[in-house]
Amino acid sequence: MTTVIVPVDFSETSLNAARYATNMLSSCEASTVILYHGYSKASEESEIADRLELLQAELSKSSKVKIELLSCHDSDFIEGLEKTARHRNANLVVMGIKGKSAMSHAFFGSNTLKMTQNKVCPVLVVPEHAKFSKMDNVMLASDFKDTYNTTPSAPIKAFLDLHKPKLHVVNVDKDHYVSLTEKYEAEKQSMKKLLEEYNPEFYFMRIYNVDEALDMFANDRDIDVIIAIKKHHSFMQNLFHNNRTKRLSYHSKTPILVIHE
Repeated sequence: MTTVIVPVDFSETSLNAARYATNMLSSCEASTVILYHGYSKASEESEIADRLELLQAELSKSSKVKIELLSCHDSDFIEGLEKTARHRNANLVVMGIKGKSAMSHAFFGSNTLKMTQNKVCPVLVVPEHAKFSKMDNVMLASDFKDTYNTTPSAPIKAFLDLHKPKLHVVNVDKDHYVSLTEKYEAEKQSMKKLLEEYNPEFYFMRIYNVDEALDMFANDRDIDVIIAIKKHHSFMQNLFHNNRTKRLSYHSKTPILVIHE
């Protein structure tokens, strides 16, 4: 069973994430989407419940997935969402993010990025204009360092099993040449063994700008989701911890799945 939590504040960004999640899971059996809202005032409880029910009715018209509603009195959004994810054994949290120039990014954008730092479960970051239509091509970005021990294969496989897409494993390094070094070849074989049932294809790009390389590959290969593994003190941590995080998340047209090692 797949349990997905979608926090909504009723902004268009969060509503789009809810639509994306329910459409993504529409054909997946034994899946549940939990629409979650944390309110700060007890007086809001009744109104929030009504608005969630209206959203549930809207989403049910275009998706057959089971939709549950959950509203809680929370003084801290991230703390409340993390607690809910743990209690409900969530497999995934789906959150929207809006362009950097928009005023409304201040709350939902920053909290989405904060949630990607949380290890409770994978987080799928959905750009404001992303619409789910298919899951044919998924890109796994990897630094190819100790892949066998640091690649979280279980959550990656759980996500891939939703639609069985074609898997593209990508590494970007300015020092790549015509042929792989023995070290990279060994790491490639480790990754291939971990994900062999998905017949992964491997790509090694000799480009200096990592985030631009990932964007370019995603566009050229019609990638539907980018999977990023967040490691400690690594290339992927830097990618999802500083200005590169903001750039990729705010400006990418492709949803990004952040999974901790």
